[in-house]
Amino acid sequence: MKNKPIVSADKKMPVINDKKSTQTKYQKVDNIIRQGLIDNTWKPGEILPSEIQFATELNVSQGTVRKALNDMVAEHLVFRQQGVGTFVSEHTERRSLFLYFSIVGNDGARILPESNILLCEEKLPSPLEKSKLELIDGDMIVRFQRIRYFNNISTIIETICLPLEHFPGFGSEMEPPNNLFRFYQSTYGITVAKAEEHLKATVASAEEATILNIDEGTPMLEIDRIAKMLDGRPVEWRISHCDTSNYRYVSERG
Repeated sequence: MKNKPIVSADKKMPVINDKKSTQTKYQKVDNIIRQGLIDNTWKPGEILPSEIQFATELNVSQGTVRKALNDMVAEHLVFRQQGVGTFVSEHTERRSLFLYFSIVGNDGARILPESNILLCEEKLPSPLEKSKLELIDGDMIVRFQRIRYFNNISTIIETICLPLEHFPGFGSEMEPPNNLFRFYQSTYGITVAKAEEHLKATVASAEEATILNIDEGTPMLEIDRIAKMLDGRPVEWRISHCDTSNYRYVSERG
């Protein structure tokens, strides 16, 4: 199958030969490919042009292209299939389980929990929500709360805020599934490229205790996470309160 061009036919192909630019050829190649991912030039699961095609059309060496793609492989934005080519990554259940979910059983078992939506509403953001999502005056958000279950036991309560401009109809015209990042990608063309987490200890409120069937004041883990798109803008703010009686947080570095 013939690869699609790096830019559409009605656009002039960028040629990297501007000696006055402060960007290196690597940075320019990296920016062009990332912008293609942001614009869904190549959709999740699709094959990218070959290194040779990139190098020829962008007027750079194959080694420069390979370095840019290697960095994107390390970030899990793309993946390579030996003898076939480089593909745009998809948010599969497995990818979500190992890259964006850090709660495991005390025995080390990894289970992607099931979910149940408690409420979902469109509204103006609070000052904190506005700051976290880097919104401007007049921007609306979608805020929803859900319970997450491990082996049918309610374990986590999450409050999630999204910029409404990126998610029209979210929660009203369509029911969000368990794997949100894959849903963002497949339905709205929004790819989460990274997530920043902050952890602290907290205790269960009366409402949380009732929902999770634990005692009020039970120690819990709070995970405060900002998920960002390919261009670095925040696209989700999530607060998770976790009952860690039977589960623990695992941080892996590789």
